[in-house]
Amino acid sequence: MTTKAAFSPDEWKVVLEGPPTAGMIVVTAAHGGTFRETIAMAKAYTEARGEHGESELLDEIVATKPQVDHTRYHSPQELRENGLAHIRNAVTVLESKATPQELDDYRHFVRTLADKVAAAHREHGQAVSPPEAEAIQQITEALGTSGPAADGSA
Repeated sequence: MTTKAAFSPDEWKVVLEGPPTAGMIVVTAAHGGTFRETIAMAKAYTEARGEHGESELLDEIVATKPQVDHTRYHSPQELRENGLAHIRNAVTVLESKATPQELDDYRHFVRTLADKVAAAHREHGQAVSPPEAEAIQQITEALGTSGPAADGSA
């Protein structure tokens, strides 16, 4: 089992910022719903905490309050470009330190969080707007995976 102790402080920060960065990419993909979408992000962390014990690494990640410095980006496009690079960096760090199962758990958590954020606010009668679906696809690619989340949500 991989724990926080296996990472340098900078590596751990990169890993911790991956999930909320994915959430912010989805939040800023389309207008409206910011409040509901932010609550959905917090709920994703709460639900993951409820699955405590399945992955020690994921337990440590979700035990930390999600934080992302969205003020350092001047536009949603800049957030998306830098955020996707950040997610790729987190995966690279985890590939070098975590087990394959822990990496899969991380990918699943990030993707599930993005899906929950997108579904938190209906836009134009759609559960997930086209800009949100595009953002989720880009997040999925940055995670090095493809297709819908393992729980069937898309």
